Amino acid sequence: MPPHLGLVCVTISDAVRYRTITRKRLLEQSDAMQRKLLDDLYRANLQMLDNALRYCEQQGIALYRLPSSIFPFADEDIGRDVLAPLAPALARTGTRATAAGIRLVMHPDQFVVLNSDSAGVVENSVKILRMHGDLMDLLQQPRTPWALLEIHGGKAKRADALIERISTLPDAIRCRLGLENDEYAYGADEIHAICLQSGVPMVFDAHHHIVHEGLDSYDDPSVGEMLDKARATWAVPEHQLVHISNGRTGFNDRQHADLITTMPAAYARAPWIEIEAKAKEEAIRGLDGWRSAALG
Repeated sequence: MPPHLGLVCVTISDAVRYRTITRKRLLEQSDAMQRKLLDDLYRANLQMLDNALRYCEQQGIALYRLPSSIFPFADEDIGRDVLAPLAPALARTGTRATAAGIRLVMHPDQFVVLNSDSAGVVENSVKILRMHGDLMDLLQQPRTPWALLEIHGGKAKRADALIERISTLPDAIRCRLGLENDEYAYGADEIHAICLQSGVPMVFDAHHHIVHEGLDSYDDPSVGEMLDKARATWAVPEHQLVHISNGRTGFNDRQHADLITTMPAAYARAPWIEIEAKAKEEAIRGLDGWRSAALG
């Protein structure tokens, strides 16, 4: 079985595009108008999610990362109130994704820092994560890392605080949580150790790894070694998810290139790969030949 490749949030074409609204614009309206604006936006974005799933099914894409902002303000009282009546429609959407064999994951934004030394930041981080967990519940997705909520390690040199706070998270979050290595604060070995202690799976990102370690090739032995070590943190190894991107201006550039022109050889044995490239579906199509070779 060749690796399954995943689409991240939107397409480079206009096929998958979501609506949004700024806090300033929302707060300029009356309470009734705020609810109407959010209701219209939520319904439009739910329809777009259905369109995205149909697109993935048509293109043979088996993993889809939902945008964290698909339902703006859903982590606040007004958003939760507006979203609640859409529960049956969300359940139907999630059930259709499951029936079509499309895996749904999310990547909460950079404001999630569970190990911050600010109590307010930690409280807000849990609130954001709770919204993601609630959305996965509404979509009828399992409380397992199959429906992954992937985050970074957060504030550097606070591994113990991260482990402790993961242990106190509600099941809707903790049972889906995964930790990803990054370029600066937590390298692959550090995140792997945290994953082992906290009991959550590791999402290995090969590009973050080579930038963090200053490597000059995706085929450095440590890439394959970390891929295998990360897989061992997954209760179901066949559900292991990894990320790939290429540097925009050079191999070690942390900014993502449009396409994936260099793939780690070890990734031929990765079950699920999120393609983090600016050209989105074009980058996925560009890997057809690589997937065929991986199958061989």
